[in-house]
Amino acid sequence: MEWTDQGIILSARRHGETSAVLSVLTREHGRHAGLVHGGMGKAARGSLQPGNRIQLTWKARLTDHLGRITWEQAEASGTRWLDDPARLAVVTTACALSDAVFPERDPHPQAFDGLLALLSSLGDEHFVSLYVHWEIGLLGELGFGLDFSQCAAGGQGPLAYVSPKTGRAVSAEAGEPYKNRLLVLPGFLLTREAGSPEDIRAALEMTGSFLERLVLGPQGKKLPEGRGRLTVG
Repeated sequence: MEWTDQGIILSARRHGETSAVLSVLTREHGRHAGLVHGGMGKAARGSLQPGNRIQLTWKARLTDHLGRITWEQAEASGTRWLDDPARLAVVTTACALSDAVFPERDPHPQAFDGLLALLSSLGDEHFVSLYVHWEIGLLGELGFGLDFSQCAAGGQGPLAYVSPKTGRAVSAEAGEPYKNRLLVLPGFLLTREAGSPEDIRAALEMTGSFLERLVLGPQGKKLPEGRGRLTVG
């Protein structure tokens, strides 16, 4: 069994003295793991970092084996931000989440494209706002899409809340009596503009609640620790 694909490195853990088990989100073959000989050696360790894009070949005698990965670096989209803690937090968080939520070997080409687009957008000054939109897209890719198109309760006026049960938006008018039980819907999520620090914190709280309850919790997992270090750019 052998295939070649492009992939984004999600994680690398030591295996033996110098080898590594790599977890990679590939475009056509989903999240895949494989053994990289020398992956923890000096020559490779700096390149095999979360967020970096590689061209890889995966080989195994049988499809259910771990397999071996040979690779060439295509773009250092993760390591370029090693000296920028805020952007590095976005890289590590997005990769850790992707590693945690996608079943192994289940193709998600749109998820690959979305993660690649996020990594490519980190030069934008509003990169944390873009990260929040990425989390919303991630929920949709996993089958838990949020609906901000109209008020779920039939109310009029601007949308201001999100139901924690349905993920649907609620207007300020309709949600007023129940606002303590609803999640805040920051306006920048409706306009695609950059959010204020307060709005971004509210948005991360909202998306985090859905990720924890619907995706990570049932698997006994938690949000990545680095997500709490996200700051507003």
